[in-house]
Amino acid sequence: MESLVAFLFAAAVTLFFVRNYVKGMKKRESAARDAAEKGKLFSDGPRGLHPHIDISHCIGCAACTTVCPEGDVLAMIGGQASIVNGHKCIGHSLCAEACPVGAITMVMASPSMSADMPYLTPAFETSIKNLFIAGELGGLALIKNAVNQGRDIIDAIAKQVDPKRTVNGDVYDVLIVGAGPAGISASLRAIERKLSYITLERDEVGGTVSKFPRQKLVMTSPVEFPTYGKFKKLELSKEHLLAFWDMILNRADFNVRAGEKVEDIRKDADGLFTVVSSNSQYRARTVILALGRAGEPRKLGVKGEELPKVMYRLIEADHYIHKKILVVGGGDSAVEAAMGLAHQTGNTVTLSYRQERFGRIKDRNAKRIEECMRAGKLKVIFNSQPMEFTPDTVVLNVNGQHQEIPNDFVWIFAGGMPPKDFLQKIGIQFGTRDMTQEAGQEARRASVPVSASGQRTLSKTLG
Repeated sequence: MESLVAFLFAAAVTLFFVRNYVKGMKKRESAARDAAEKGKLFSDGPRGLHPHIDISHCIGCAACTTVCPEGDVLAMIGGQASIVNGHKCIGHSLCAEACPVGAITMVMASPSMSADMPYLTPAFETSIKNLFIAGELGGLALIKNAVNQGRDIIDAIAKQVDPKRTVNGDVYDVLIVGAGPAGISASLRAIERKLSYITLERDEVGGTVSKFPRQKLVMTSPVEFPTYGKFKKLELSKEHLLAFWDMILNRADFNVRAGEKVEDIRKDADGLFTVVSSNSQYRARTVILALGRAGEPRKLGVKGEELPKVMYRLIEADHYIHKKILVVGGGDSAVEAAMGLAHQTGNTVTLSYRQERFGRIKDRNAKRIEECMRAGKLKVIFNSQPMEFTPDTVVLNVNGQHQEIPNDFVWIFAGGMPPKDFLQKIGIQFGTRDMTQEAGQEARRASVPVSASGQRTLSKTLG
C-alpha cells in the first residue's frame, strides 16, 4: 500500500512539472508564431547576413534562441528552431557557434537583395585594380567585420608593395577614406606593416559610431584591433569605444585628417591614384574606401525642413533641457534618441511614426519605450508624419487629420542615402553578388588574433 501511495505521489509530482513545461512551451511557441506574423508584416525577410537552419539536423535544444543579442530573431516552433524576425538579424553568428550539431550556417540574403552592391573580389578589391572597399559599404554589417576587413586589406597590400620602392613623400603606399572602425583598423595595420599612409575623414574620427546616441551599444562580440589587442567585453558602449578612438588619436604616428571630404578619385596613366578632397589633393599607390553605407541623411521633403532647428543626428542628448522636441522615425536610432531626450530635465518629447506600431526595433528597445510611454516620459503618435515645420511649431498628419504642436527642435531618423552615385562616378562597377561564401567566411573567422606579419598568434587582451 505504501509503495502505491509513493508511486501515485511521484506520478502526481511528475505530471505537475510536465504539465507546466508543456504549458510554457505552448506559450513560448504561441509568442514565436505571433512574432513570425509580425515579422512578415513589417519585413520582407533577412536583408543581409543571417542564419540558415538545416531542419534535418536540428535537435530542438533551443541553444540558438538564447544567445542572440537582437532578441526574437529565432524561436522554437514545433520543436525546431525557426527564423521569426529575420529583418532584425545583423549577422552576429552567435547562434551558429552555439548550435551543438552544426545545423546553422550563416548565409546572405538572396542575390536580388545584393543587386546594388559594388563588385568585390574575395580580397575586397573593386573592379578598379588596387582600389578596395572595407566595412559595411561592402555589404556586411558589424564592427568586427569592418575591423577584420580593414586589417586583411592592408595585409594584402603589404604583400604587393615592393620593399625596394623609392620612398616618396608625395606618394603614399595607401590612402584610406573614412576613419570609422574599418578605417582605423586599416590605419593601425599600416603602421604595423610600415606602410606610408594617410587617412581622410569627412566628419570626426569614429565614423558613424561617433554619432550614435549616448550609451548605445555598438559591439556585441569580441573584436581585435591591430597593435592594441582584443576587447574581451561582449558588450561595449559608445563611450568606451570613443575613449579608445581618443587614445589612438594621441599616437604621433596616427596620420588622420578630419573634416576633409573626398570629392573625386581617379586612376592616372602611371597606375597611381589621384585623390581630390575638399582641402587638398593626394597621390597614392592604393586606396581603401571605408565610407560606411549611411551616406548623407535622407530628408523628408517637408516644408520648413531647412530650418536650423531640424537635425538628423543626435550626439549629446544632455545638451537639450526644458525643450519641446519631436523625433521622427520608427527604427532603433529614432527610439533610442527619443528615450535619451525624454530623460533630460524638463523635456517634452513626441515620437512620430508613420506605421501603426513598432515592428523593426530590438526587443530591449521595445520594452524600454513601452516603459517610457507608461511612465509618461514621452508620447508616441503612430500613423503620423510631419507636414510642415515652423519656427515654433510642427504640423503632423495624424490619420488624415492635421495636428499642430509646439516645438523647439526636430530630429529626423529616416535612414541615409548610400554613396552609390559617388562610387559609380569614380568607375566602380555594381551588380548582383552571391555573397553567401564570403559571409560564411566572415562568420567562421577564428577568434585567434593575427600578428603584424599576418600569422595567427596570441596577444594581449583589453578590458
